[in-house]
Amino acid sequence: MGRKKVIQEAESIMETYCKGCFLHQHHKEEKGRRFAHRFCITQCTVGKKIKSIGKELC
Repeated sequence: MGRKKVIQEAESIMETYCKGCFLHQHHKEEKGRRFAHRFCITQCTVGKKIKSIGKELC
C-alpha cells in the first residue's frame, strides 16, 4: 500500500472513531493527557488498529 493511502486510511479511522471519544475525554480529565494517550495506544481497539496501520509506513 502506498504511503499516501496508508496515511489517508489512518486519518479516516481517527476522524470516524476518535473524534469526540468519550473514553479519551474521561481519562484526560481524571488522570491526565499522558494517561489518556497511553490508553488509546495500548488498550483501545481503534488505537491498536491505527498503530498497526502506522507500522506499514516503516
